[in-house]
Amino acid sequence: MDIRSIRWGEALSVRHQVLWPDKAPLFCKVEGDETANHFGVYVDSKLVSVASVYIDGNTARLRKFATLAEYQGKGIGSGLIAYILQWLESVAIEIFWCDARKTAVGFYKRFGMRSDGDEFTKSGIQYYRMELNLV
Repeated sequence: MDIRSIRWGEALSVRHQVLWPDKAPLFCKVEGDETANHFGVYVDSKLVSVASVYIDGNTARLRKFATLAEYQGKGIGSGLIAYILQWLESVAIEIFWCDARKTAVGFYKRFGMRSDGDEFTKSGIQYYRMELNLV
């Protein structure tokens, strides 16, 4: 598994295929992509998982985390999140959070994240805010 920094445009295809295949590709672009930190996992030179981290002071937000369906359940996404958490600690981030799809809450809990607040809906999908204190 090869994890490296990527440009936001490189992440767009995986985001689109996994998260919003029924929407236009640019639906997967978010405000701040140009200045965020983007990470990708390559398997045999193929980009198979992406995650973007948006930093505001001592807080980092994970957005648009996606792994191609045929690579899910193989530890690739877990490896990427573990890598990001190590990186966040190295750059002195104190709080890491995301809006997690309801179906992914258990995944984030494995990293010590906890639900913060009530379930909410975005674009017809149920979410929970998940948070982790890194200090």
